[in-house]
Amino acid sequence: MLHESAMSNPATSKSMFSVILTAVDGSERSAGVLRAAAEIARRCDGRVHLYRSVSIPQEFPAAARMPPDKLPAILVDEARRELQAIAAGHPDIVIEEPAMTDPPQAWRGILEAGDRLNADLIVIGSHGYGGWDRVLGTTAANVVNRADRSVLVVHDRPPTPRL
Repeated sequence: MLHESAMSNPATSKSMFSVILTAVDGSERSAGVLRAAAEIARRCDGRVHLYRSVSIPQEFPAAARMPPDKLPAILVDEARRELQAIAAGHPDIVIEEPAMTDPPQAWRGILEAGDRLNADLIVIGSHGYGGWDRVLGTTAANVVNRADRSVLVVHDRPPTPRL
């Protein structure tokens, strides 16, 4: 838990977490990640910027990506609609334009968005760790290991058993 003294810098009267980049992926966990970021923003008088990195799935062969390729625009449009749906009920959230990443490395897009916004904090969700993630690393792990700013990884908590 953040203490009041850690949440603001009296010399600048700027909140410690004024700009919060919240990176989501459109999964069912995205709403929980946004709730965590919105709570931090509320407590720290910050602003949440909601972001999603988009890439063409690797199962699409390179030969299928011939100009004029409409797929990137379709994917970005779909991501934009998903961000709007996730942000519904949060009127103070800034929706950032989804960005295409090629090759599909969402962590690069997240770090670039953090730099562009000069974010004080990046909030990202955690996912399962299996298969290729063990070799290549998860998006969250890559963001945590490469970021030059604070990162909060939001985990799903298992339900507490009722006694």
